[in-house]
Amino acid sequence: RKRAAAKHLIEHYFLQLTEGCGNADCKNEFCASCRDFRPLDNNAAAVKALELYKINAKLCRPPPLKKESDSPSLDSGPSPLDLSDADYSDVHYLTETTVCMILSLCEEEGDYSPLVRVIGRIFSSADALMKSFRKDEASEPLGTAASSKEALGDVSDLCEVTVDLCAVRRVYARLLAIDQVEQAFVNALIHLSANMELDLEYLNVYETSPDYLNIFVIVMENSNLHSPEYLEEALPQFCRALVKLPVSGLARLSKLWSTCGLAHVRHVTETFQQLITFTVVSHEYDGENLVNDDETVVAATQCLKVAFYASIQGGDVDVGNDEEDEQDEASDELTLHELLGEEQLYRKGPWVDPLQKELSVRPIDGTKPLVPFEDFINESLNEVLEVDRDFTFFKVNEDVKFSFQSCPFILTVFNKSRGLYYDNRISMYSERRRSAFYSMTQDTEPNPFLKLKVRRDHIIDDALVQLELISTEKPSDLKKQLFIEFEGEQGFDEGGLSKEFFQLVLEEIFNPDIGMFTYDDDTRVFWFNSSSLENEAQYTLIGLVLGLAIYNNCILDLHFPMIVYKKLMGKKGTFSDLSDSHPVQVLSRSLKSLLEYPGNVEEDMSLSFQISHTDMFGSPVFYDLKENGEQIPVTRDNRQEFVNLYTDYMLNKSVETQFRAFKKGFLMVTQESPLKHLFRPEELELLICGSKKLDFGALEETTEYDGGYSKDTPIIKDFWETIRAFEEEQKRLFLQFISGTVRAPVGGLGKLKMTIAKNGSDTDSGCPTSHTCYNILLLPEYSSKAKLRERLLKAITYAKGFGMM
Repeated sequence: RKRAAAKHLIEHYFLQLTEGCGNADCKNEFCASCRDFRPLDNNAAAVKALELYKINAKLCRPPPLKKESDSPSLDSGPSPLDLSDADYSDVHYLTETTVCMILSLCEEEGDYSPLVRVIGRIFSSADALMKSFRKDEASEPLGTAASSKEALGDVSDLCEVTVDLCAVRRVYARLLAIDQVEQAFVNALIHLSANMELDLEYLNVYETSPDYLNIFVIVMENSNLHSPEYLEEALPQFCRALVKLPVSGLARLSKLWSTCGLAHVRHVTETFQQLITFTVVSHEYDGENLVNDDETVVAATQCLKVAFYASIQGGDVDVGNDEEDEQDEASDELTLHELLGEEQLYRKGPWVDPLQKELSVRPIDGTKPLVPFEDFINESLNEVLEVDRDFTFFKVNEDVKFSFQSCPFILTVFNKSRGLYYDNRISMYSERRRSAFYSMTQDTEPNPFLKLKVRRDHIIDDALVQLELISTEKPSDLKKQLFIEFEGEQGFDEGGLSKEFFQLVLEEIFNPDIGMFTYDDDTRVFWFNSSSLENEAQYTLIGLVLGLAIYNNCILDLHFPMIVYKKLMGKKGTFSDLSDSHPVQVLSRSLKSLLEYPGNVEEDMSLSFQISHTDMFGSPVFYDLKENGEQIPVTRDNRQEFVNLYTDYMLNKSVETQFRAFKKGFLMVTQESPLKHLFRPEELELLICGSKKLDFGALEETTEYDGGYSKDTPIIKDFWETIRAFEEEQKRLFLQFISGTVRAPVGGLGKLKMTIAKNGSDTDSGCPTSHTCYNILLLPEYSSKAKLRERLLKAITYAKGFGMM
């Protein structure tokens, strides 16, 4: 029969490629007896045998017959392949050789139904798929010591699995090109996933068989998973099964993906993102039907987390270079929840991701991930997410409902900032209620606010004295809503006076005459002055100001390099920070030149491990990077050590006292907030300083009108034409006039929610005024565009203080 003849010829080619014909003078390049022949393993020989069969290649004299037990098999393992069986019912697992053999014979017959049946049967069986596509060196049967629970050990020992990934990819490449096979994969995955979900949830199969992870590895190699055929049912079901893996299994899978390179991590990321987006846009969500209730979106997000950590581990990682955490002294004051007996209902302290803990890697450790952090944000999800409800699920210490704040990589900075805002407001209201509770039990006047009464011309002294007293005697008051009163001025602080207070404090603190910070004209950023004569309390104050600004949702016009925010989040400065953002860029260029210098470093540069710099008075300051540094020359061999120590001194040790005090003040307010969990350093800068990009077009689109104005009112049209014609500095002045800051809020100017209200008719003396608390512009209806421009410029140029209202 034709099938038997094909089998006979292919086996002859296979034996010729592996055993040879026995002729020492053989000239056949496809024979192992030929001198120029390069040996092949069994898999490669089987594939080559099929190719030779198709082209009817030269076949040497058949080798002598061997006993069946001695002859090599095309499919080694417990279930040899019998090609004479049209249903291939004896195929209990797959290898590349087996697939190629079946595929070749199906092509010969022009009928792919036997292949479809095999694919459907193997890929729908967890046991069969777990045994398939094994590496030669990892073919021990399941249950041996190598795969037992006792052999699990450290996660790093298991980043390698027993799957031959290259073989799996070659098989998929051939099979997915066949239209008839696609549906078999889809149907098999649906059946497989349902069984795996039950196995993992109720039988704990991974605990007894770590090779169970092979199934997930093989399935995720399918390059078509993000196509519509899979998105409806197969992929959602698979994701629900994947997240049933224990944390150790998820960590092992993440480690494996991290070793597969950029292309694979991006494929996995895009697959899960496609499923999330497809599901979100296919459904409608509301207050009764939250996206948090959608099992598919939740499962896909949790799967995306595995890819997120794989991207970090596969890129450039900075692990272990951490600042020492500040340890807060335990407060003797009872929280409101403790007073009311509710402490068990609410999460206490920062939340730690179990997968992050298992892998011992954090988002902040990823200096350059394989896939950019921005690619993990899903805009469709963020648009339908009800952040207030989602934050409630995150805050309550019960696994009642999933919160996307536990996967902050998928959220926009704007939504994360809203989550932080809710957390801060909850703390404020709790402190307010606690104050009322104490006032009733102790018969004292309630004090629901953090009240600061300051003089404009002594704002630093007044703020420092009051904040020092509060932080020492009653630090919990720092968690109350800030209320500023300028002495001698009228006005009730509903946010606007606080904004002005922060800005005035910053102007004073960063004044070069004070000497707390140095300013670099090239980079336009401030850095801590290691020679400052100011005491630590001053630096603690500026740290407190940053913390209070975040806590009270105020944006500051700060100009720090990124390393400041990294250090606040717990990382030390490294050479890359020096070259990217430290003020002394000449230094970073010099150190880079030293590392790249091809000549004799010791003789040509005459450097030692003693360095010098000038203090604020211009006097030289010497420092030994190592003991007896002056006596240790810098050579080609130790120059990297020199650069590392120099960088550590400039970014960490030289300003250790100043930065420790600064961070202490910052943590007084933010220690218990989810800030470090939600934000990366670059996002923290955006949260504190707002966006530098000023899109006034977005502001125009979102502005609302009141008092008889609309977007079609002539004065409003003149107003926006005037704003568009302003120079950049004039636009910044206008932004400060209306909002109290020259920066856009997180999310851009479109999130400012400005309102323009009519403030009477044209007069000779009236200028536009504003309520910075609510971003309201009170605009008279001027008779001409020229008069509008003249009055608006006067208002934004000379406005300062509540008295301008």
